[in-house]
Amino acid sequence: MTANDLSSSDTAQSSAVALGLDLLATSRLPGLPTAFLQGRDRELLSPLRFLAPGEMPIGPEDPPAVDRSELARALATANAAYGHPGAEQLAQKLADPATRVVVTGQQPGLFGGPLYSLSKMVAAVRWAEAISAAGQPAVAVFWVATEDHDWAEMAQASFLTRSGVQRLDLGADPSPLLPIGMRTFGPGLGELEKQLEDNGVHLDLNDSYRPSARFGEAFCRLMVGALGERAPLMLDSMLPEVKRLQRPWLRQLIDRRQEIAAAQTAADAEIEHRGYGLQVKPQPGLSPLFMLHGQERRRIAWSSTDVAAEAFTLRGLEEAPRSLDQLRRIIEDNPSVISPGVLARPAIQDALLGTTLQIMGPAELSYMSQVAPVYSVLGIEPPWTSLRPQALILEDRQARQLEELGVTLEELYSTPLDHLVADKLGTDHIGPVREQIDSLLAGLNEPLSEVDRGLEGPLNKTRSHIGRGLDQLAGKVASAVARRHEVWAKRLDQLRTACLPGGHPQERTLSVAHFLARYGPDFATILAEQLELDPRLLHVVRIPAQPRGV
Repeated sequence: MTANDLSSSDTAQSSAVALGLDLLATSRLPGLPTAFLQGRDRELLSPLRFLAPGEMPIGPEDPPAVDRSELARALATANAAYGHPGAEQLAQKLADPATRVVVTGQQPGLFGGPLYSLSKMVAAVRWAEAISAAGQPAVAVFWVATEDHDWAEMAQASFLTRSGVQRLDLGADPSPLLPIGMRTFGPGLGELEKQLEDNGVHLDLNDSYRPSARFGEAFCRLMVGALGERAPLMLDSMLPEVKRLQRPWLRQLIDRRQEIAAAQTAADAEIEHRGYGLQVKPQPGLSPLFMLHGQERRRIAWSSTDVAAEAFTLRGLEEAPRSLDQLRRIIEDNPSVISPGVLARPAIQDALLGTTLQIMGPAELSYMSQVAPVYSVLGIEPPWTSLRPQALILEDRQARQLEELGVTLEELYSTPLDHLVADKLGTDHIGPVREQIDSLLAGLNEPLSEVDRGLEGPLNKTRSHIGRGLDQLAGKVASAVARRHEVWAKRLDQLRTACLPGGHPQERTLSVAHFLARYGPDFATILAEQLELDPRLLHVVRIPAQPRGV
């Protein structure tokens, strides 16, 4: 499999394609995002505002009054180092108080992480462009979560090769709890690239990924290289300027900890009262803050609920409690060692950026109702919140095969392969007969009841027995048809593998680098041109060219 440059001008034909999948109608979204899209229970997000499909996140009000000048200077320098051709221009735009900010983010995964990292980035850029086209200047920012320490998630990547789905990883975690932004890839990176080469995958990552490179740096360089002028401003959460600007909000998380805890407890109770599960499990006594202790990022725990005690410890360490005044001094003198956790990070992010719109994945949106109280307690201007769109990458030949076979994505995703082959070849001999038998047996209800109402049970039992027998026979017929039509079955199997590699959604399985290697440097441009913003649908992005050597 080799890279193949694509002409973005060929993508105009995609608008006529009727492929797609309604994620909402087919119940493929979690509970809370589903409810919000259906207009239910949106008050659980308050004071955040849910952006419904078709709406625009703008109004007569001015953007939040936030001084972004220092942050803009830092991002101009950092993004120029990543090779961003528009770094200075976008940074100047960010510094302007009239500019609206669209933000999304993700951990910096190996080889770009799963494809949805790039999809989120593209969605933020598309929203910023739409807001600007509506007459209000906007800029997209991507929050690179380098402070996270989930090695198992970020140190692996998957590719679809000639031998199937190939999952690569950098091995066991050498430094548990060390933030990913402080790590380099090490010599194991070369071995992973060799494994890919052996399977016909030739990476060309613009020297982004080197053994000596850090995760955040490599991720930003790769994404900027892929999107070029349309790349958002990349914001590394460990930038010194970001850490300094967080100080007032980190202090408030300490000073108003009891109010926040009480508000989040009430929010959790209301979420569960309405029948939804909690995405983030409550942990009483633990703060929403982490501290870097040596080479470990450890959770800060309040040592007592007594306000007068005002002490903290680090989870997992046996140490004497330290005063909260000491914690406040650490924040003031060395803010780089303190970071917000999942239930505080979005609010801190939006306080720094003065966010107009934040774009979240389904799991992220599911916990935003637990985050929402932080905005209220700390007085942070609440942004609009939108569910990210989802994408499926198909080559033109694959899309045509689906159309020729008359197979919808819903059928491909949910129907057993042998049944699907039998149905599409028009060899369903059992279905019509079963309908006739069901109709005839149903017609016995009334006359048998007139004879004896007690016959209703035996009749139902007979119908059930016959139904099971017909199901078994239908399965055997379908298997026989599939054996006779191996070519069709093979095609459908290949299409299903492309859409659901390893049985999981393509966008959550295959890495960004997989698509860049397979389709060349214009891949991100095609994604940016074709991806629609409606989060209710799985959007098919058609690639007009077949990769060479495949």
